[in-house]
Amino acid sequence: MAITPYTAVDTRDVILDAVERLLGRFGYQKMTMDDIAREAGVGRRTIYLHFPGKEEVALCSIDRVVERVLARLREIAAREDLPTPGRVEKMLVARITTRIDSVRDYHGSLDSLFEALRPAYMRRRGGYFEAESRVFADILEEGCRDGTLDCPDGALVTARTMLIATNALLPYSLSVRELGEREEIAARAERVAHLLLTGLMRR
Repeated sequence: MAITPYTAVDTRDVILDAVERLLGRFGYQKMTMDDIAREAGVGRRTIYLHFPGKEEVALCSIDRVVERVLARLREIAAREDLPTPGRVEKMLVARITTRIDSVRDYHGSLDSLFEALRPAYMRRRGGYFEAESRVFADILEEGCRDGTLDCPDGALVTARTMLIATNALLPYSLSVRELGEREEIAARAERVAHLLLTGLMRR
């Protein structure tokens, strides 16, 4: 039986999966490119075909978390079985819980990861925020059209405000202990989302 070789995308994901496991095991500072190669079952040269160095591998693991978040937000936004305000509320909670679930295996090393990557991460963070804002703006505009929501400052400004209001619950803003209490964070996110939506509901 012929074995299908990894595609470039598969190999990249295999490497990033290995990085996530190693972050949980060693943390960012102690993780080496040799460790990543061994854990991924590829040669160091293969890693360098996809990533220029350890910092970029780790940053791309964060990119992938954001891609998961955006995919989940779009999935909820497309649900036709929920009214628009219900979708927005679920999306606000999902932007928190999807991130927490994605970093669950290495939440104990997040502080050192962000400390080491802070300058490069900050250059990327604006792009993450804008991409999420636009997904939210689309659904808020839908709510304005169907008469269930009111965004007097405009959908994009309102979307950005809602994200800022929930940023305190994102993993990089929480302590290691708090990150271990997923259900409590989800409940807090639901309360904040409900308060935000109450202010937007058209009366």
